[in-house]
Amino acid sequence: MRRAAVAVAAGAMAVSLAACGSAKESGDKSDSSSSAKKGDAIKVGLLLPENQTARYEKFDKVLIEKKIKELTNNKGEVVYANAKQDASTQNQQVDTMITNKVDVLIVDAVDAAAIKNSVQKAKDAGIPVVAYDRLAQGPIDAYTSFDNKTVGKTQGEALLKALGSKAKDGKIVMMNGSVTDPNAAQFKAGAHEVLDGKVNVGKEYDTKEWKPENANSNMEGAISAIGKKNIVGVYSANDGMAGGIITALKAAGISVPVTGQDAELAGVQRIVAGTQYMSVYKPYAPEADAAAEMAVALAQGKSLDSIAKDKVDSPTTKAVPSVLVAVTSLTKDNIKDTVIKDGVYTVSDICTAAYKADCDKIGLK
Repeated sequence: MRRAAVAVAAGAMAVSLAACGSAKESGDKSDSSSSAKKGDAIKVGLLLPENQTARYEKFDKVLIEKKIKELTNNKGEVVYANAKQDASTQNQQVDTMITNKVDVLIVDAVDAAAIKNSVQKAKDAGIPVVAYDRLAQGPIDAYTSFDNKTVGKTQGEALLKALGSKAKDGKIVMMNGSVTDPNAAQFKAGAHEVLDGKVNVGKEYDTKEWKPENANSNMEGAISAIGKKNIVGVYSANDGMAGGIITALKAAGISVPVTGQDAELAGVQRIVAGTQYMSVYKPYAPEADAAAEMAVALAQGKSLDSIAKDKVDSPTTKAVPSVLVAVTSLTKDNIKDTVIKDGVYTVSDICTAAYKADCDKIGLK
């Protein structure tokens, strides 16, 4: 299967990893919880960061809820809230979850540092916390995400491949994610590791709140500063921003390779149409399943040893039991073997009337 050739091994970790601890070490955190030894009738608080990126409401929430029901014989309850990209709102949501006496929290932090005190509050209330997708600060009990530095490397390598011999003929623009997201720093570091010395970076931005409109504005500024004839490619850290970037490029009459991440439907359709070169496919099911499994185990006072095979250090907590999931470089050549094969989208989802001709050209039927 072609996917196997491009899947990135989770061994090259973007964070500091240590060997797995003993059963006693892994059990210490969960045993300290007031929810230890609970049965299936648990209450899980789920806090996701925003709803502008399609993945959170369409995939993460649905998959986590489904897995928790499965693991608890349909007795587990999920209490959900979305912070809509507001860190203060998310901190208030944690307070509400504590008041509602949830047994465990799954938190995808809007701001990894700003959530620290709220994580401590949950811990003080005997509520274990699973950091989801982003490595939140504070005394978290478990963490699951993707190998984020390798995501950036994958994007950088794809951009170099797309540029070929033109890599140094002009300049690229780098559109990184938000400075409040620790993942963004890791994507950026991975991309620079691959691109530095091989391309000329004309302009580079850290995009506020990952918003497509901010990426669009930044791209317009880059075009004015560099000149449209001098831009040969764009590193975009995710698909949402790629959409804003491509709108600006089109308005200026520029057609160059653009990267992405998340395999959003709009991003996949742009790949089919040729306006976006690639995305990073991050299979949400393994990540969501790991979060659900760790949350249920922590709520029930069980060890994480059989679930979390890695250890990750955050700025505030060492050796956090973790599950890191591999990623795939998604281009028009492997759409069938990735998002379609895994049931994320159907051909009809992607190949709407506006994209039918493009789909036909690449044999996507």
